[in-house]
Amino acid sequence: MRRIFFCLALIVITAVAHAQAEAEKTGYKVAISKFKQYYNHSRPDSMFDSFAPSVKTALPLDKTKDLITQMHAQLGSLKHTTFLKYVQTAAVYKADYEKESLLINLSVNKAELIDGIYFNEYKPDAQPVTVSSTIKGSGVVDPLLEESPIILSTLAGKLSGTLTMPKVAIGKIPVVLIIAGDGPVDRNGNSLPNINANSYKLIAEALGKAGVASLRYDKRGVGQSTTSGKEDDHKFYDYVEDASGFLLMLKEDKRFSKFILLGHGEGSMAGMVTAYSEPINGFISVEGPGTPVEQLLLAQMKATKPPAVADEFKTITDSLKKGKTIPKVDPALYYLARPTLQKYLMSYIFWDPAKVIKKVKVPILLIQGTTDLQTAVTEGEKLKKGRSEAILKIIEGMNYVLKSAPADKEKNMATYKEPELPLKSEFVSAMLDFIKGLK
Repeated sequence: MRRIFFCLALIVITAVAHAQAEAEKTGYKVAISKFKQYYNHSRPDSMFDSFAPSVKTALPLDKTKDLITQMHAQLGSLKHTTFLKYVQTAAVYKADYEKESLLINLSVNKAELIDGIYFNEYKPDAQPVTVSSTIKGSGVVDPLLEESPIILSTLAGKLSGTLTMPKVAIGKIPVVLIIAGDGPVDRNGNSLPNINANSYKLIAEALGKAGVASLRYDKRGVGQSTTSGKEDDHKFYDYVEDASGFLLMLKEDKRFSKFILLGHGEGSMAGMVTAYSEPINGFISVEGPGTPVEQLLLAQMKATKPPAVADEFKTITDSLKKGKTIPKVDPALYYLARPTLQKYLMSYIFWDPAKVIKKVKVPILLIQGTTDLQTAVTEGEKLKKGRSEAILKIIEGMNYVLKSAPADKEKNMATYKEPELPLKSEFVSAMLDFIKGLK
C-alpha cells in the first residue's frame, strides 16, 4: 500500500529543531480533535473551514474532498491521536488509523486555524521526525518533495536536469519548465563565482509545495550538461531547441495537466520563441528584456565603459548585423564580444522581444523587480506594450536574483551570493496565482 505523505501548507523550519518539554497546548489539542472529527465523519467542508487562508489556497475544497476520500480508502478511520512533542512551532502526534499509524506535524495560528500539516511514516523505534527545508540551499531534498534526474539527448550532447514533484499529487498537476538566464548558468540558477543564489532551486521548491511540478536544467556545457560544439558554434536558437526538447519530453508524461514556460533574463526571450512555436498553457517572463539586446548592451557600454570602448562595441555590432565578425577586439570587451562569442551575438541581436511577444497567444505574466540592476522596470513595460493582454507585476525591492534587495549596488550584489536568502514572497505569490488561474 502506498503511504500518504501530503503537505497542506508550507512548514518551513530553518534551524535545528529541539523538543520542548511542555504539555500539549489548548490550540493544538482543539485543532487535532477537529481534524479527527471532520475526517472520521467525512466532513471536508468543515475541515476546509478549519484551515488558515494560506492552507485554503494550497488545498482548495475539491482537493480537500479528494484527500479525505483517498485517506479513508487507504487507511480507514482515525482511531486515536497521541501528542508526542513540539518541533519549533509544530506539535507532533502519533495518529493511529485502522490500517496503520502515521506521524502528523501540525501547526496552528493565533486564531487556532491550521496553518500547516505534514504526514509522515511512523517508526516505533525512531524519534519523531522533524521537518527541515532546503530553503537554505543545503542541497538536501526537502521531505515534502521528490526530485529525479532527467536527461535529454540532443545532436550537440546531453542536457541534464532535475524534475521536482510534490510527494503526493491527486490527479494530474501543472508543470513549469524553467529556462535559465544570461551566461553559463546551472539548473539552480547559479553561475560561479559571481552568482550563488539558488534562485531556480527555490522556485522549484515553492512550486512543488503548492502542488506544481517543475523541470530545471543545466545550460549547454554547464554543470552536468555536455556539448560537442565549440564556443564559436553556439547560436541563440540552441536555447530554444533545448527548451522545446524538454517540453516535448514533459508532454509525454501523463502526470501533467498544464505546461508553463518560465524564462528568466535571457531565458525570457528563449521562452517567448518557444512559446509561439510549441503549444503551451501559459508563459511567465521574469526580469526579461523588452528591448533588442544590441540596444541594451550599447546603453550599458555608454554608462559603464570609456567612450572608446563603447564606440568599438558599436563598430562590432554594426559589422555583425552585416554578417561579418571582427577578429581583433579590445580586451575590455572579451567577456561580451570576443571572436568566439560573436556568432552567438550575431544570432541574438536581430530578435526584438516587444515584437516576438505579440506572437505568443497564451496567457502571459510579466514580472519585474524595482531593484534589478540588470533589467529595468521599463523593460517589462515595453513587453506589456507589445502584448497588452499580458499581466505586468512590478515587485518593489526585488532584484535580478528574485530576492529582497536595496537599490545600493554593493548591498544588492551581495544577495547574489546568499543561497539561504528566500525568494521575494510577492514573486512567489504572483507566480502561483497566475498558474492557478490558467484554464
